Amino acid sequence: MPEDPSTATLLIGGEWRTADATFEVVDPATLEPVARAADAGPREALAALDAACAAFPAWRDTAAEERATALGAAAARIRAGADSLAALMTAENGKPLAEARGEIMSSARMLDWAAEEGRRASGRVTPRAGGGPGLVLRAPVGPALAITPWNFPASMLVRKAGLALAAGCPVIVKPAEQTPLVGTELVRLIADGLPPGVLQSITTTRPKDVVDALLADRRLRKVSFTGSTDVGLGLLRSTADHLRRTSLEMGGHSPAIVLDDADLPAAAAGVAAAKFANAGQSCIAVNRLFVQRPVYDAFLPLLLERVAALRPGHGADEGTTLGPLIDFAGLDKVERHVADAVKRGASVAAGGRRWEPPRPGLAGAFYEPTVLTGADDTMLISTEETFGPVLPVYVFDEDGEAVERANATDYGLAAYVFGSGLARVWRTVDRLDFGVVAVNEPFPVRPELPFGGTKNSGQEREGGSEGIDAYLESKSVSMRL
Repeated sequence: MPEDPSTATLLIGGEWRTADATFEVVDPATLEPVARAADAGPREALAALDAACAAFPAWRDTAAEERATALGAAAARIRAGADSLAALMTAENGKPLAEARGEIMSSARMLDWAAEEGRRASGRVTPRAGGGPGLVLRAPVGPALAITPWNFPASMLVRKAGLALAAGCPVIVKPAEQTPLVGTELVRLIADGLPPGVLQSITTTRPKDVVDALLADRRLRKVSFTGSTDVGLGLLRSTADHLRRTSLEMGGHSPAIVLDDADLPAAAAGVAAAKFANAGQSCIAVNRLFVQRPVYDAFLPLLLERVAALRPGHGADEGTTLGPLIDFAGLDKVERHVADAVKRGASVAAGGRRWEPPRPGLAGAFYEPTVLTGADDTMLISTEETFGPVLPVYVFDEDGEAVERANATDYGLAAYVFGSGLARVWRTVDRLDFGVVAVNEPFPVRPELPFGGTKNSGQEREGGSEGIDAYLESKSVSMRL
């Protein structure tokens, strides 16, 4: 087993361990190594489940107030370490430092919210009927597995782990192999002061082997997953033989609708922010922009001005507002979508090619922030999630047309509406078939709001008062006194 303590990225039963094998984590902007992490397999995963099961009875019975206090203290530690955590995230994920720090601070707020929700996760007493009252008790589901993505490696981990812990569930975290480092550090901060086995972490380049081993064990009672739709549906199929609570937050194909009564400069700023944050590598990034015909000619230059102000580069460099794609597979998909759109009649209004860094050392998968005009609903970019910094623009005439086209997808995670007439905006919001709708703002994710999608974008919710429900079972008690 390697002796390098820096590869001890497995937390199992309260002990930090390494593994027989390790893997390299690289900076996606430079392709240079950042660190190495332990490469766990099924053996380590099942050891973590053993520890979680052993820790469950005591953590389940721990007072909600005590659990909340521990999580609140962890949130304070995250805030205190925000700068170093953000730098680590930028190094392994590539997003600009300001975005990374914002994600860290958002993670702390999510942990605070989870702590308070644990205090509020009470049952109820029903009116007397027959011989006595009825009770509805809330009980933690049991050991949980949190599978987190590379694009938001801090906030997704904290949101899942925080709610599980607040509910009384031990949780095993599996960070994405591209971004295990910031997840490991967050686990260190949260686990400090928790009983052994309550929070554990498994880093691996063999996610299928590790997850399959855990799914085959009926002691695992809950899975929370953020990632691709194909993988998420596979996790759901694993419950065919025995049911397990499964929360899924999967792909998106988010529309934005700019109505002709919108504040156009504000709408342009909002669309650009919602599209190009994290280089468009977000499940809630705007993928399709619908602009009403009367304001199209006035709106487009405002949008292009915002896009022209974006500055690609290394996320740690001052002034960078657009980092690289996570890998070249993502870049290939972006190029394929742009080439298909142009072939089918779209025009490149901005960008449209790989970005060539002006300084040596940047060898990652950079792509210029791109706007395509003349897009239609038959193009690949109209039917597939691009997951990159490319924004196709469509023109519409009637409000109902925009809603119909926006809903014409198998996905239903997030949608955006820009407009000023309250009744009109409300009608549009009410008819959009998406789990999250933002009105005149680019960032609709808040700890106090439930987050999740409809259709093939997922099931169950994280955040809000609904978030903790995914980790609790209801137990009915009928009493005769």
